[in-house]
Amino acid sequence: MFLRLLLLFTVIPLAELWLLLEMSKVTSAALTFGLVLATGFIGAALARRQGWQTWRQIQEQMANGQVPTSALLDGLMILIAGAVLITPGVLTDVFGFLLLIPPVRKAIKKLATAWFRKRSEFQFHTVNTANPDGFDEVIDAEFTTGNSGSASKAETPQDGPLRLS
Repeated sequence: MFLRLLLLFTVIPLAELWLLLEMSKVTSAALTFGLVLATGFIGAALARRQGWQTWRQIQEQMANGQVPTSALLDGLMILIAGAVLITPGVLTDVFGFLLLIPPVRKAIKKLATAWFRKRSEFQFHTVNTANPDGFDEVIDAEFTTGNSGSASKAETPQDGPLRLS
């Protein structure tokens, strides 16, 4: 984890700086500066537009009683794209613009879902009971990550199990 953070916060910015300096040698400092500003403005505008579209999609799905999982992941990737696009640099701009392409986001969502499923396990247990308060089903859920090897049960309120009506 330390190496990943080192890469993220030191090596990538140094590579970005080097690329910008090399680009300014080949073209000019003014053109390089203009390109950085243009990609920032264009990227922010695209991210804003796609973000609003995704926000409307999330609201529609929730209004229809659906869980907007895919749209939420799209929104997260659009947010990341916007953040890296306003960061000066060539590599971050390429990454940000790639995240704004829907087929690329779809592929990344597929990879992320497979990665998450590979490293986690969900178990649901349903117990039927006869309770005087009208509830007749208690659901006990566990979430286990592949790294820890131990399960942790969801905490329940002090006055009894979590009940769904």
